[in-house]
This record gives sequence, structure tokens and C-alpha cells, in this order.
Amino acid sequence: MGKIVAKSVIERKPGHLYYVDAAGNVCEAKMARGGKKKKKAPAKKPVAKKKAPAKKAPAKKPVAKKPVAKKAPAKKPVAKKKAPAKKKK
Repeated sequence: MGKIVAKSVIERKPGHLYYVDAAGNVCEAKMARGGKKKKKAPAKKPVAKKKAPAKKAPAKKPVAKKPVAKKAPAKKPVAKKKAPAKKKK
């Protein structure tokens, strides 16, 4: 532990820490305290922007749907039969 050189050189404030820095100056810093939470700023309510009244679109007439024509199923090509080979005599 360090040696006390002079006690009455500075006026001490509660909650502050005093130390001698590398240059030999006496410095003061506020002590950090655990357990105390910082106060939060009160939340501001968002201001709602006024919207212009919506324009109504003209009513559309219902359109009758046309029936969809069904396609005939595709037929497979039929293989042609070959004539029997003629025998040579």
C-alpha cells in the first residue's frame, strides 16, 4: 500500500476517487457504484400523422367467367407392322 504524504492538500468529495497519475498530478474521478441502475428517459409517444381520406374506386361490374374447353388426351402413335420377310430360294 502507498505511503500518505499529505492529507489536507485537497478537499475530498464523497463518491470521488483520488489518485496520483504518472506525471505526479493528483487526479479526481467519480467512483462507479454497482447496483444502481441508470434512469431511463421517458418513452415518447409517436405522433400519428393524419392521412387524407381515401378516394373510392368506381365499382366494377362482375365479369362472367368463360368455361374452359377441355383438351382431348394425346394419343400414342401406333407402330406399323412390317410385312413378313420373303424367303429366297
